[in-house]
Amino acid sequence: MPLQRQTFTGFQNLALCADVGGRNDAPPVILLHGGGQTRHSWGKAARQLALAGLHTLAVDLRGHGESAWAVDGNYSTDAFIGDLNAVIDTLEQPPVLIGASLGGATALLAMGESQTARARALVLVDVVPRMSPEGVRHIRDFMMGSPEGFANLEEAAAAVSRYIPNRPKPPTNEGLMKNLRLKEDGRYYWHWDPAFQARSARERLADLHQRMENAAAKVRAPTLLIRGRQSDVVSEEGARLLLDLMPHAEYVDIEGAGHMVAGDRNDVFNEAIVSFIQRLK
Repeated sequence: MPLQRQTFTGFQNLALCADVGGRNDAPPVILLHGGGQTRHSWGKAARQLALAGLHTLAVDLRGHGESAWAVDGNYSTDAFIGDLNAVIDTLEQPPVLIGASLGGATALLAMGESQTARARALVLVDVVPRMSPEGVRHIRDFMMGSPEGFANLEEAAAAVSRYIPNRPKPPTNEGLMKNLRLKEDGRYYWHWDPAFQARSARERLADLHQRMENAAAKVRAPTLLIRGRQSDVVSEEGARLLLDLMPHAEYVDIEGAGHMVAGDRNDVFNEAIVSFIQRLK
């Protein structure tokens, strides 16, 4: 099922790009990727959800992919929450929120800090309040590691292989163009605003952990936590701490997947989320 590109107006009138599929009157699902990723990081998940009879929206976060960059550099946690709430406000029904990493933190906070029911269910993909500092540092180092860009797709592919050494290499590097911008200097740059990482390093992690714990304790909607068993970001201990805060939550630990769960084991990931959503009342 083909997905259609659509633009939403987010917080502070910032333009958000999304791939949308399925019937408009079907139960909605919003997918939010992680920091430094794009809506394409979900692999086949968005199409699979649309084929399962759901109105699916895979959204590029502000400053990522084809969404606009914040001219004032506002990549605060509250700005991401504001963008999500703006998309939710366009829907006729409360959606299921599926968020990976930063997208998951945004979804959790939008639900737990709201006075009204913003969504009917939540799927957290390899994100918990107490994340492993080494794994977070690994992500940050990758995102800040190539400020000068790349001369060609092969250089970009080599950087990805160093970051995710266990993932099989694709037959071609053309898929990387969904995550790169070719600028006037003839070099390729990652498809995110450098101001995003500068802000996240000093603001987001400083207050995010406690906010997420407080929000998790307030969420009563059906919740699924999906962890990549080889993740260096979410440990088993971190997962159990979240489950203590959300005793109603279901938990799936996917063998053979790291932090990029949807990309590492897309088949198992898709089965887990489709099964969870189909069991919702």
